[in-house]
Amino acid sequence: MQTMEKWTESKLSQHTEIFSGFAFKSFDMTGFDSGYPIIKIAQIQNKEVLKNVEEYFPSEKFTHKLNRYKLRKTDTLIAMTGAGSVGKVGKMKSIDRDYLVNQRVALIRSKAKDIDDEFLFYFLSQDFIERGLYDIGLGAGQPNISPADIGKIDLLIPPLHEQQRIASILSAYDDLIEVNNKRITLLEQMTEQIYKEWFIRMRFPDYENTLFEKGLPHKWEIKKVKDFGKVITGKTPSTFNSGYYGGEYFFIKTPDMHGNTFTLQTEETLTEDGFNSQKSQALPPNSICVSCIGTGGVVTITSSVCMTNQQINSLVLKNQIELEFLFFALKGLKSTIEMFGSTGATMTNLSKGKFENLKLIKPNNDLIEQFSFLTKPMFICIRDLSLQQLVLKKTRDLLLPRLISGKLQVNNIKEPPLSEVV
Repeated sequence: MQTMEKWTESKLSQHTEIFSGFAFKSFDMTGFDSGYPIIKIAQIQNKEVLKNVEEYFPSEKFTHKLNRYKLRKTDTLIAMTGAGSVGKVGKMKSIDRDYLVNQRVALIRSKAKDIDDEFLFYFLSQDFIERGLYDIGLGAGQPNISPADIGKIDLLIPPLHEQQRIASILSAYDDLIEVNNKRITLLEQMTEQIYKEWFIRMRFPDYENTLFEKGLPHKWEIKKVKDFGKVITGKTPSTFNSGYYGGEYFFIKTPDMHGNTFTLQTEETLTEDGFNSQKSQALPPNSICVSCIGTGGVVTITSSVCMTNQQINSLVLKNQIELEFLFFALKGLKSTIEMFGSTGATMTNLSKGKFENLKLIKPNNDLIEQFSFLTKPMFICIRDLSLQQLVLKKTRDLLLPRLISGKLQVNNIKEPPLSEVV
């Protein structure tokens, strides 16, 4: 055990500035990738702040006062509202552009020289702190916490050099995770560009010699989603039965899908009893899930037998050779889902009937097979790298509480070499 005589206890508010993001007006927002991406609670997932945002603040409306709400590399963010989100902690590992943070997210910035920002993030990202904030939020009636609630967190602070060493060990794992993220992103971009080149720009192999009829290449057809397989709308097992939850079956909700080509873990899981309570909603591996309520058009591929909640419609494919093509084709329906799912309210709500009747262009079978042959190895690599990410994250998360509490000596821990990432 580390020597802890010099470790001190104090409140988070004594060492940091804690404040809410800016209250942006909805009519100022745009869905186009221009200006400043807005970080909301949906972007805080699995101790990270995701870069895939849905709304932007126009550059021409930016004023000097908004500089305070620009995301910094040293910032730790905490979700302050939402029954499934309140208390979640995250940090953006590398910032590639200017992001702005909205009012439902708290920014935590160190204001003391004796606090290392990386150490502070790892301290706050401990599960028991997230759970504690979550409990405070639920206890308030509405799932909500304030900067003042966050400021009451008790800090256990080692000397600065020990903070930096602890942060160095844990951030080494995060650096490896970031390397994998970049590889995954590159593979995702490569496969999507091939899809767009072949099926959007129509520059597929031998396109120069292909006959076009009514704007489509010969033997291409207009099909409905349901023509490619069976559509299953998810359902939530009774939340009053605790025996339904906490098992081995993934229970996919939209936040689990964000940024994931494959869903390899979920926040909630189902027991065998929970799974058996609604077997007709079961999905096999390599089904394609599409969010149709709330945030519409998010797409992911299942990695095991699982279920989803009612906000998601899933396609169980007739022909697995179409998996890679349909993944991108369904992603391309996002704007259509949002348009047809508009009910006059603020939230997208596309029914199963409307979803399964959405139209897709189906290329000839030979071209789909060629596309699968070319992209399937990349999809497999994406899945394998994503699985490796989980191993790295679990190792880091096992080390984190023992290092932060002083139960594990920092001198006995070696940082993982970059060569560990295949």
